[in-house]
Amino acid sequence: MESVPLWSWISFAVVLVFLLFLDLFSHRGGRESTRGWAVFWSIVWIAAGLAFAVFIWIAIGSRAIDEYLAAYLIEKSLSLDNMFVFLIVFQTLKIPKENQRTALTWGIFGALVFRAFFIFAGSAAVEKWSWMNYIFGAILMLAAIHAFREDPAHAKESRLVHWLSEKLPVSRDTNSRRFVLKQDGLRKATPLLISILALELTDILFAIDSVPAAFAVTRTTFIIYTSNAFAILGLRSLYAVLAELIGGLRFLHYGLAAILAFAAFKITAANWVHIHPLISVGIIVLLVGSSVIASLFKSGVGSRQRDLF
Repeated sequence: MESVPLWSWISFAVVLVFLLFLDLFSHRGGRESTRGWAVFWSIVWIAAGLAFAVFIWIAIGSRAIDEYLAAYLIEKSLSLDNMFVFLIVFQTLKIPKENQRTALTWGIFGALVFRAFFIFAGSAAVEKWSWMNYIFGAILMLAAIHAFREDPAHAKESRLVHWLSEKLPVSRDTNSRRFVLKQDGLRKATPLLISILALELTDILFAIDSVPAAFAVTRTTFIIYTSNAFAILGLRSLYAVLAELIGGLRFLHYGLAAILAFAAFKITAANWVHIHPLISVGIIVLLVGSSVIASLFKSGVGSRQRDLF
């Protein structure tokens, strides 16, 4: 486990807080509903995540850039699965667009905290027990099988939302921006609060898969957490851009399943087979790119066939 100087963590925190402040402040005044603004901030966050590789080179060394890029692309690819969840949760609860960004903001802030816990706990476990690599590999392979079998784009409603609604008294006021309302003498959770809780619980489940995937390409905690953070923080704007498209990526889950299976092989066979991080980057791009292109081609062919009739 490679140690990273304290000033690296402080610098990362300063950059992150600065970008978050700009992001949140720039969306005041109703601009959060502008697609062009969402595209702009999606580009900003992706550019920031890729540009951080330069900082990795300064703080750790040139060889760490490949590990960071591989970890970032894995997390960015797997985070596309989160957007299916966003779409299903918001559709189930009928959350209006003006409230969706609030839910995503709180959900992503919570994800940063939970990911930190999983990453530091995982780092400590791997450092102490080498057999944890096989545990992580098994988790990743099971996740790959699940992703291969189940297409989230076909889900119409969120089972987690229904479970939360059964456990908590829920208001029917879908337009409220408050978390709790008092109705009929009882305090009830608003659909907005339920959506935030659903996003948080779902991310915990996703972290069980995505964090071990990052360990497959690097063992440096700093690289794993920073790549996770930059991959997650751009999801709000990226969701606004891809919300209408994401449901049509019917083959994406096959690409994500393949990435998880590749990570499972890499982490379990690390003692015998060394795959350079740059090769991992190429494999990830190929798997995601081919599944997205196949999905778009299938959707395009399908839409043209419908137009003929």
